[in-house]
Amino acid sequence: MSEGEEIEKKSFGIIGERLDLPYPERDIAIRVVHATADYTFADLLVFHNNPVESGVKAIRGGCDIITDVNMVKAGIWRKIEDYGGSIACFISDEDTISYASEKGITRARAAFRIHRDRLEGSIVVVGNSPTALLELAELIRDGVMPAMVVAAPVGFVKAKESKEKVLEHPVPCIAVRGERGGTPAAVAITNALIKLAEKNEEREA
Repeated sequence: MSEGEEIEKKSFGIIGERLDLPYPERDIAIRVVHATADYTFADLLVFHNNPVESGVKAIRGGCDIITDVNMVKAGIWRKIEDYGGSIACFISDEDTISYASEKGITRARAAFRIHRDRLEGSIVVVGNSPTALLELAELIRDGVMPAMVVAAPVGFVKAKESKEKVLEHPVPCIAVRGERGGTPAAVAITNALIKLAEKNEEREA
């Protein structure tokens, strides 16, 4: 075991001693607390409509992961590709930039709107943009159904409301309630799901 792995294992053990959550939600919370160095994040996590089971099943089935910003994309464990899935973000695409300028909306919102077909059946991870999550909520209302959603945008304008909008729908969702969230939390949740998929694979081997 490398020094880094030893530090991570010890950190997870310290965090786990203070969290009173059942498995597998506990594994998600441990990684979020580890990424943020903040135990209060565990109290903000909402697990809506069996999202862990849905997310793990989707990952092992080869689903894609679609993110709101490239910073979130960059942090996600590429083990997802071993299952046949890919990680994508459309915020910097030329068609996204052009559409956002034409409509006067954020690029994150535009990316989800014009690539709505890619959201169907994918895990959608929002760690930065409340407008992207609001757009996703509208698309879900109109019939687009992701495999599950990680709802963790951060900020004082629309972040809290965007999470509640998604939680109104039956789509499986892990949300960080309130104004808090951000890339580290969103990435930690997603990587925890991928790690759980790997654990399930090892148990079946």
